[in-house]
Amino acid sequence: MLSNVELEKYKRQINLFGTNGQESLKRSTIFIAGAGGLGSTVSVYLAVAGIGRMIIADGDVVEKSNLNRQILHGNSDVKKYKVQSAKETIERLNPEVEIEIVQDIIDEDNVLDIVSNSDLIVDALDNFPTRYLLNHAALTKMIPLFHGAISGFDGQATTIIPGKTTCLRCLFPRTPPKKTPPALGATCGIIGSIQATEVLKYILGIGQLLENRLVIWDGIRTKMDEIAVQRNLKCPDCGQVRAIVENQLDDTNYFSPE
Repeated sequence: MLSNVELEKYKRQINLFGTNGQESLKRSTIFIAGAGGLGSTVSVYLAVAGIGRMIIADGDVVEKSNLNRQILHGNSDVKKYKVQSAKETIERLNPEVEIEIVQDIIDEDNVLDIVSNSDLIVDALDNFPTRYLLNHAALTKMIPLFHGAISGFDGQATTIIPGKTTCLRCLFPRTPPKKTPPALGATCGIIGSIQATEVLKYILGIGQLLENRLVIWDGIRTKMDEIAVQRNLKCPDCGQVRAIVENQLDDTNYFSPE
């Protein structure tokens, strides 16, 4: 149930999707992997939109070199853990949002436990080995995954629905070469805003999601392109999950496998 404070705070967006939609946002739990450039934009816009609960995971501390793009943090937060700074900032923005922090690096030993209590997962990471772990966990738990990545003026985003769309491993079968890409705050803002919009649309059940579509942002040309993508039926991640899901559905006679 929305309070009078919430009805006043969100009235401009309630005009878009009604009080039922706003209540759906309030009931949702979002897991955000990363409190850096993308995580800052995503968490800020989801928090002020009225998401009820956010779980933010990051094991790093704030460095001065983060401050050009990581808007959750300021000069006074340098050397503080990012998740603690993120929690303080978000609570100032919207005290109605419940914030749980995970001050740890995501790895294969903890990823399934970390995401298990969430309705949706946001990939706001900066490296592909951990992204693959998150992708596999999302598939295993059948939780939608919202991917974003940036490099300088460029960025990309897609929405992954387990059992329905291509997965991250389908899109990127091999780990890209390890490097530290340039990072621009405005690019994080664009891609993070796309991810946040996708999350809201999914919860509200409105619009067309980035399913089987990879959006490519070119900030130098101020141009956004789109690539249609297809599932790899031999994908070691979603191919295995697909087989498990179809066997389960077959056992319960929901439908006959293809």
